[in-house]
Amino acid sequence: MAQSPEANCNENQDNSLEDERRLASLGYKQELARTWSGFSNFAISFSIISILTGCFTTFAQAWNNGGPIAISIGWPLISFFILIIGFCMAELASAYPTSGGIYWWASKLGGAKAGFFTGWLNLVGLLAITASVGYGAATFLNITLGSCSSNYATNFLGGDYISQQFFWFVVIMLLITVLNSFSSQIHAALNNISVWWHVFGAVLIIGILIIAPAEHQSLKWMFTTQVNNSGFSGGTTYWLYVLPFGFLLTQYTITGFDASAHLSEETQGAHLSAARGIWKSIFYSAAGGYILLLAFLYAATKPDSVSSFDPAVNPFGGGSVISILNNSLNPSLFKLVMIISTAGQLFCATACLTSCSRMMFAFSRDGAVPGHKSWAKVNKNRVPVNAVFISAIIGVLITLPALWKSPRGIPTAFYAVVSVGVIGLYLAFLIPIWLRWRAHENFKPGEWTLGRKYKWMNLIAIIEIVVISIYFILPFEPAAIPGNKKFTWLAVNYAPILVGITLFTLWIWWQLSVKNWFTGPKRTI
Repeated sequence: MAQSPEANCNENQDNSLEDERRLASLGYKQELARTWSGFSNFAISFSIISILTGCFTTFAQAWNNGGPIAISIGWPLISFFILIIGFCMAELASAYPTSGGIYWWASKLGGAKAGFFTGWLNLVGLLAITASVGYGAATFLNITLGSCSSNYATNFLGGDYISQQFFWFVVIMLLITVLNSFSSQIHAALNNISVWWHVFGAVLIIGILIIAPAEHQSLKWMFTTQVNNSGFSGGTTYWLYVLPFGFLLTQYTITGFDASAHLSEETQGAHLSAARGIWKSIFYSAAGGYILLLAFLYAATKPDSVSSFDPAVNPFGGGSVISILNNSLNPSLFKLVMIISTAGQLFCATACLTSCSRMMFAFSRDGAVPGHKSWAKVNKNRVPVNAVFISAIIGVLITLPALWKSPRGIPTAFYAVVSVGVIGLYLAFLIPIWLRWRAHENFKPGEWTLGRKYKWMNLIAIIEIVVISIYFILPFEPAAIPGNKKFTWLAVNYAPILVGITLFTLWIWWQLSVKNWFTGPKRTI
């Protein structure tokens, strides 16, 4: 028997009051509008993971560092480890459903110092992820415009594609800043639309790549072929050094799922919805992304052309998925696929900035960010609009090195920002997972719990994060190694420099000042 509208209203009010009581028990009053459904919470993480973004923009990283096996074998392998990380975080999100998310968990389990460094790693990671997604979207938008008009490609900003891409990057950052200034209901609606755009868009692209090309690769080729365009030697170096770089494709694509935690204070029933949003967004993205990537490989019938860095042979850069699309599809289908992907990346960039601004808001609310009083304010729509603005500005600033081209033509600055994002986020994930493992039975779980399985899941998650964090600060090519005769700063992966300087500065700040006044999350109720 259907409930009356009045009964439904009363039930919703009871659930809302329960959400507010649960938040109050963690020390916070309800400041943000709790208008997001469980699906919307899942949708933002799914949108940020965005298989229409990572699978397209970092495909070349896997192709040049490992080749097809880095994708066909590497993707499901790394996805499994990331899902384990997601399960560990889901348990924490259920126990502590706050916008501070990872930072709050670390503070609760390890004290103010653990929370301070976790919060900053998380914030740096989110800033870099937002910037990298915006820049990737700008790259695809620029190529799409160039495919529609040859005059644009040669005349706009003097035909300099690097200047063109950076121009559109700034425009995109402005656009997503405006979109994130609207009410949270609009954000939720955009993310709901984004889910279906990603689902139907990916299905359409997969169908096109299966049906349209005249030729296809064999399954044997897809699962056994090695490619090494890194500049480093093969043999043992390939397996131990080069191939792991290819895993950046998976590790970067399936990230940002902590957004479900950051939007907890805007989600109904967050103690369950946020937990489910984290692991479900990982699982469905991993499955969909794998099918999409296999479709790319299935259509890669001209691998030598794809690998070429010669503009006359491959105008889209060595290893780029755009090369595969250009070689296998007619101009109309090529443009259609590019438009679908570019739009998906814009949805992703918008969601990334939403997540980043909520982390900035929550961390500032506790006084841990310079200028915190400004970033912790909300406007009449109960949106932290100042946090949105500063997050976008910082994203542009850390991507400025992309204005200079690396020697081999690979977007070193883009991959460096990607690495900063991956390292920052996953190290932030590591700290509360480690603290939860160390707490053992002293940890009080929420309704969504791992039970006894936390013992081995937490350890697997910790080991995986440590390994990938070491790899992604290493040089991507020989010209980035000091002492190499071709060494140039334009080839250097500046991820360790940026992360290292940030951590050192934070340590000095902690020792000289922060430890004297920062006590972790502040109660507002």
